[in-house]
Amino acid sequence: MNELKILTYNVNGIRAAVKNGFLNWLSDKHFDVICLQEIKVSKEDFDPKPFEALGYECFIFPAVKKGYSGVAVFTKVKPDHVERGIGIEKYDNEGRNIRIDIGDISIMSAYFPSGTTGDERQGVKMQYLDTMYDYLANLQKERPKIVLCGDYNICHQPIDIHDPIRNKDVSGFKPEERDWMSRFFDSGFIDTFRNFNQKPHEYSWWSYRAGARGNNKGWRIDYISATKNLKDNLVEAKIFQDAVHSDHCPVYLKIKL
Repeated sequence: MNELKILTYNVNGIRAAVKNGFLNWLSDKHFDVICLQEIKVSKEDFDPKPFEALGYECFIFPAVKKGYSGVAVFTKVKPDHVERGIGIEKYDNEGRNIRIDIGDISIMSAYFPSGTTGDERQGVKMQYLDTMYDYLANLQKERPKIVLCGDYNICHQPIDIHDPIRNKDVSGFKPEERDWMSRFFDSGFIDTFRNFNQKPHEYSWWSYRAGARGNNKGWRIDYISATKNLKDNLVEAKIFQDAVHSDHCPVYLKIKL
């Protein structure tokens, strides 16, 4: 194997996404690793068989609360190690992080908290961001090559959101969140999509309200970031805006090993 095709997707409920045709969409694609967020399913209620039939081994990390959050990694490449959570109970109870190690590359599926329900959750989000920053800095000491996939719930730049003026103080585009993203990328991570594509109107999430998706009034809040030591390994990146199984769409990266 000389390359890895990686997909990240907030499915907004894995069972709902399957009902909306996610398996059919996957059936003629050839992804090696799929990182999912908001799977919203418990271990008992998750049926891996349809994904196993496509060649994937399924690792899930549900939230304690039923029908909430949860992350997963489906992989055709056998991992050397699977790490569920980041060792901090309040985030691990919400099923926010799962990581697989393949050779010298670590791939994490992460679901960053949303702050849209008010100040309390916005505070949780900002604490999580600081925690993740430190966690990733420490992880790089042991695992220098990291691919961080997931729903970050933040638009970084005005190009990443359909209306940067009106949304300038809205959770997901607040100055302090955008500052964190800048600090994160400055710390040694690459926004792999922007590495290849500088075009506007490329989004990964749309509100269900007011025909936002049809009018492409979206936000780019889903990312695959890679440590800078992988820059020469990046082959291509794209967003599959035509995949409609969720209010998000999948984001893709191909890297050579």
